[in-house]
Amino acid sequence: MIEASYDAMGRALLFDIDGTLADTDPLHLKAFNQVLGPHGHVFDHARFSRELQGFANVAIGERFLPNEAPERRALILDEKEEVFRTLVAGQIRPLPGLMALLDRADSAGIPMVAVTNAPRLNAELLLSGLGITHRFKALVIGAELPHGKPHPLPYQEGLRFVGASAKASIAFEDSRTGVQSATAAGISTIGVRTSLSHDDLVAAGAIASASAFDDPALLRHLASAMTW
Repeated sequence: MIEASYDAMGRALLFDIDGTLADTDPLHLKAFNQVLGPHGHVFDHARFSRELQGFANVAIGERFLPNEAPERRALILDEKEEVFRTLVAGQIRPLPGLMALLDRADSAGIPMVAVTNAPRLNAELLLSGLGITHRFKALVIGAELPHGKPHPLPYQEGLRFVGASAKASIAFEDSRTGVQSATAAGISTIGVRTSLSHDDLVAAGAIASASAFDDPALLRHLASAMTW
């Protein structure tokens, strides 16, 4: 984390990382299949989006490795994260429009927070690979809290750190669990359609969706909501 700053109007932008800042879900899918395949679980895109995307590794281990001891589940899923980090190295690209949006928020003095269920090593690798670590006033890791997404606590912590109001803030999420977490915290949430459809994201609670951060409708909404 870096030193916090506060917006006088209580505004903040809060971002999930995987699948939101960068389209990393295909690499997660490949890593899960490599590690969980020998345990009898093979995932296509649809199954990945329903059963893995956005869930914490503890929950994934409980569901798909029920016969393993908790310590063994953790080791297996740590291996999955190591595979993912190997796959993603050098392949991290921001979604279109992301950098311009971060510039605009910085110019307006609006603090930004990253909120993720990913392990800290993954989150730090992705933010560093995108060159945007310094943009975020806080990095909230769900696994380091008593509850991760879909519980509202990760987003509540993000708001708390920058002294922001849920009603004056906006979150960006690509998964059902992420949208549920942010909306349960009272934050208007934009779904990012890297893996899920508009209908899926809205059904989870998103107020709208966008394919990327250069979507004209999204930019108009942000200009109004953030008053910039």
